[in-house]
Amino acid sequence: MKKILLTFSLIGLTSIINAQWISQGTGFADASRGLSEVHIVDANTVWAMAYDGSGLGANVQEFTLTTNGGTSWTSGTINVGNSVWELNNICPVSATTAWVSAINNISGDANNGVGYIYKTSDSGATWTQQCASCFQTAGSSFLNGVYFFNANVGIAYGDPIGSGLGEFEIYRTTDGGANWTMLSAAALPNPLSGEYGWNTVPTGVGNTLWFTTNKGRLYRTTDAGVTWTVAQAPLTDFGAALPGNSGRVIFSDTNNGYLLKTSGTVATPVYTYYTTTNGGSTWSAGATFTGTRQILNYIPGTTNIVATSQAAPVGTSISYNNGATWTDLEVGGIEQRGASAFLNASTGWCAGFSDGDPLGSAGIFKLSGPLGLDNAATLTKFKVYPNPASSLVTISTPDVETVVLSVTDLTGKIVMTKSLNGIENTVDVSNLSSGAYFFELSSNNIKEVVKILKN
Repeated sequence: MKKILLTFSLIGLTSIINAQWISQGTGFADASRGLSEVHIVDANTVWAMAYDGSGLGANVQEFTLTTNGGTSWTSGTINVGNSVWELNNICPVSATTAWVSAINNISGDANNGVGYIYKTSDSGATWTQQCASCFQTAGSSFLNGVYFFNANVGIAYGDPIGSGLGEFEIYRTTDGGANWTMLSAAALPNPLSGEYGWNTVPTGVGNTLWFTTNKGRLYRTTDAGVTWTVAQAPLTDFGAALPGNSGRVIFSDTNNGYLLKTSGTVATPVYTYYTTTNGGSTWSAGATFTGTRQILNYIPGTTNIVATSQAAPVGTSISYNNGATWTDLEVGGIEQRGASAFLNASTGWCAGFSDGDPLGSAGIFKLSGPLGLDNAATLTKFKVYPNPASSLVTISTPDVETVVLSVTDLTGKIVMTKSLNGIENTVDVSNLSSGAYFFELSSNNIKEVVKILKN
């Protein structure tokens, strides 16, 4: 059976920085329920899939859901017809609707790898099988994951099927999973001899989706699964055990991404990172990864990458420059931080572990606002006014000579960048739509974020 790759996504203000996380209860009655995936639908709706974090290796088919921004969470069971089958991933699109993929992972069973797709339309109260004839070729099929681009269009993808160089087994639906069509060979690049995919959490942005293989290749669709391309990444296998190499990719948008490669041995791992600006078609030369934590995720649409860790040193770090350098937001942390997800620069969640009290306050952490300065140790360097603003925003920088301004909206999309010089600057925001924006100002090792309302 193949190893599962768990793909586990702050705004940063520098000087002395601490992570502002609020602990929330995930509603599980069992202790040590970890979260392998966290998915944000909107500021109120978040789904997460559970795993057994006790170390005993129990097979867990559970999820938790909030529809009020984390004020309360409701846990539930994902009933896929067999308590032994292993869940690969969960993909929600609303407060009521989500899909999961599951495989028969019974060692030695003739149907090992056979897969199942299930959908809920009632917030996880019930689950219904879809694509019943898909991934059912014993000894050949191996389901890797399911992903929906919206409430109607989705794909389920698995290993190459049949003998020789059979194509990857991929099905597509345009009606919410009521009907599925297997992709033709013409839509897919041929796999290499012995190539297969990893049953992992899919990486998707908009209508673009990537999945990785044991040959170090990255399959990509940019049209919601209609056609696919493939490119070689700078490693030989995305999931090999050490000694060897493995890697994990994250993407900030459809073009800009980051790959963290692990090589060496278990005792002395070596971490190398690469970046891409064309969706993974080509990658930069490798550079030494200098971070202390390796569970990575982007703030969408930015060059800010958040790193968390469940092993020493636990806690949170951030890179403001696409992973080139890192700042530890928590030094000497004591709480494990796992899979994360961010809606934008100030809305995000990070996995923890439940304490066995379904009414308790443990299991997941929510940002209490932008990760910020230790107020006792730092002073504001910039003034931004008026707030709210209608046409012009004045930025006062009395203590620095040059400042880089980056403005993001609530989705994390960068809508403006400018280089500022002098003590006072005026920025025209009249073309921006009404709403809230984050003005990130940086100069040398100073970084500050101000939330501005645009009338």
